[in-house]
Amino acid sequence: MSSMVQGRWWGWGFRSAVMLYFMILIVFPILGIYGKSMSEGWSSFVNNVTEPLAWKAVLLTIKLAIISTIVNVLIGTMSAWVLIRYRFPGRRLLNSLVDLPFALPTAVAGLMILLLLGPHSFVGEWAEKLGFTILFHQPAIIIAMVFVTFPFVIRAVQPLLEEMDASEEEAAYTLGATKAATFFKVILPNMLPGILSGAMLAFSRALAEFGAVVLVAGNIPGKTLIASVYIFGEIESDNAIGATAVSVLLLTFSFIILWTVNYVQMRRKNG
Repeated sequence: MSSMVQGRWWGWGFRSAVMLYFMILIVFPILGIYGKSMSEGWSSFVNNVTEPLAWKAVLLTIKLAIISTIVNVLIGTMSAWVLIRYRFPGRRLLNSLVDLPFALPTAVAGLMILLLLGPHSFVGEWAEKLGFTILFHQPAIIIAMVFVTFPFVIRAVQPLLEEMDASEEEAAYTLGATKAATFFKVILPNMLPGILSGAMLAFSRALAEFGAVVLVAGNIPGKTLIASVYIFGEIESDNAIGATAVSVLLLTFSFIILWTVNYVQMRRKNG
């Protein structure tokens, strides 16, 4: 009996420690940001959010995050398909390199892109000869966002491809379906939950990217200044309320996206 009581106390203590850790690490900071953004009232919050530079930064961030997500959906889905369905030399190395953006500091990623696309690099010189510049323009921001969010779609799609029953494809071929028809009617529907969840996670991560973008964007207000860099600038300008107001927008948007991802995953498991 005493061992059962002791076990209950251990279980209660363990759960309490986890909840306390969760509250201190996540809940309290989030509540602090929301509270700070509203500390001067709703009108002040609205004014800070609708301030022209802030609003342009948020809209630009959303636009570039959508573009980078579309690129990642296309490239990530194809990459997952190749890594699962084909065997070739170096496949395991490529598969391990997929997670490199997770381990690499984002500032290092930005420096890599800076060196790759800079005016003295091969790519930069080639672009200038064609009459356009990549670095310190929106394409550089998209490339940075694509790099740091690259693994999300691949890692979301790979398990679905591994679990897919090959007999479904064989049945489609037996019934006379072409490869294209089999892909769009049999394979793609099975991959779609992973593509959607990976895309939403990539989009949410792109919204918050700072380290890689700040080195390659140029940070020109209204043109290449994204929301995370704007928030950093407001903190440096001692405008914490303005910074938290924009942060609340991104935080709320990201929360909605993550909730949607969890909902899709739960529907898939229960379905």
